[in-house]
Amino acid sequence: MRDMTLLLMLVALGWISFIRPWVGLLALIFVGVLHPQGYATGFMQGFPAYLALFFVVVLAASWQFFRQRAWPFLFWDWRMAGLALLWVQFILTTILGLNPWAGWPRLMEVTKILPLVLMVLLLIDARTKLNWLLLTVTLSLAVVMLKGGYWAFITGFHDRVYGPPGSQYADNNEFAVATAMAIPLLALWYRETESKALRWIAAILIALGFASALSSWSRGGLLSIGMVALLLVWHSRRKWLAIPLLLGGGGLAFMGLSDKWFARMQTIATPELEGSAATRLELWRLGWDYALQHPWTGGGFSSWIYLTLPVGGSRAWHSAYIELAVEHGFPGLVLWGSLVLGSAVSLTLLIARNRRWHLPGLTDQAAMLRASLAAYMVGAAFLSIAYWELLFLLLASAILMSRFAKAERVNRMG
Repeated sequence: MRDMTLLLMLVALGWISFIRPWVGLLALIFVGVLHPQGYATGFMQGFPAYLALFFVVVLAASWQFFRQRAWPFLFWDWRMAGLALLWVQFILTTILGLNPWAGWPRLMEVTKILPLVLMVLLLIDARTKLNWLLLTVTLSLAVVMLKGGYWAFITGFHDRVYGPPGSQYADNNEFAVATAMAIPLLALWYRETESKALRWIAAILIALGFASALSSWSRGGLLSIGMVALLLVWHSRRKWLAIPLLLGGGGLAFMGLSDKWFARMQTIATPELEGSAATRLELWRLGWDYALQHPWTGGGFSSWIYLTLPVGGSRAWHSAYIELAVEHGFPGLVLWGSLVLGSAVSLTLLIARNRRWHLPGLTDQAAMLRASLAAYMVGAAFLSIAYWELLFLLLASAILMSRFAKAERVNRMG
C-alpha cells in the first residue's frame, strides 16, 4: 500500500510538472527533502524517484522555453562565480587526491547539486514563486518533524528521533540540524500567513520541531536550536511575550529529559571526558595538521579513509570546516565559507537597506533565511554536512532574494 501510494504520488507530480515546470521543481524539492522513497518497503524500494522526476522537470522546462521562444534569464550574482571556482577546486583536489577510486564517485555525487541550483535560479523568476519554494522546503521537513515531535512526546524524550531513511539527514545528529534550519522558515510562514488556523498549525509545528531536535540527543543540534531560539527572540515583534514562552516551553521540555540526556549534553563543555567527543577532538587535530601540511589542495574527497587510520578509522571528520580544509585545502574552505558567510552578510545588508526601501515582507524573509543559515553554521562545526543539498537551496534562495529586492526597488523608483 505504501509503495503504491508513492508510485501514484510520483505520477501525479510528473503530470503537474508538464503543466507547470516551476511547480514541478517544487515537487522535485519536496521529493529530495522529504525522501519518501526511504519509507518504501516493497517494489519502490531503491527506485530513483528523485532522478525520474528530475528528468521530467528538465524536459517540461525545456519544452516550455522552446514553445515560448524565450531563453531563460540568469541573474548574475557574485556567488555564481564563487560556486564555479569552488567546483574547479573540487576537480583539482580530486585529480591530486589521496583516494581517487573513491574521490571521483564522490565528486559526481556532490556535483548533482548544481543542476538543481541552476533550475532554481532559472525557473523561480518571481518573489511569489520564491515564497512557495521556501514553503515547500519548510513543509517537507515539517512532515518529518511532526512525526519526530510526536514520538518525542509519547516516549518522554527517552528515545532518539531520526530523519527519513536514506536521506542526507537520516542520522539523529544531522536531522537535529535540519530541524533547526526549518524552524525559522516555519516562523516566516507564521508571520506571513493571515489565517489564524494556519498560524496555529505553524506554531504547533515549531514546538514539535524544538521537541524533535531535543529528542535527537544531538549536542550539535542543541547548539543549533539554541542559536535559532536567540535569533527568533531577537527578531520577535513581541519580545515581552516571546521570552516567557521560550523559557516556559524550554523549562517544560527540560523537565521531561532524562539524566542520561543531561550527562551527554554536559560533554559539550568537557569533551575530553566522553569517548566519542574525545575521538572527535583527536580527528579535528589530525585533520587540521594535515591541512596545514597540504594547504593548497588538501587530500581530496574521501581522504578520511587513509588519514583517520591513526585513530582507528572514521566515517567522517565530524566538522564541515575541518572537512573542507582537509579535502580541498584552505582555498576550498575559503570559497565555501565565503558562499555561506557571505550570503548571511548579504541578507543582513538587505535587512539594513530595507529600512529605507520599505519593501513589504523583505525584512522578515531575509531575517529568517539568515537564522536558518546561522543554525547550519553552528551545526556544521560538529557534523560533516558541507555538501548538503538543503544548504545550496538556501544559498540559491538568498541569491534570488537579492535579485527580487533590487528589481522591486527599481520598479518603485520608476
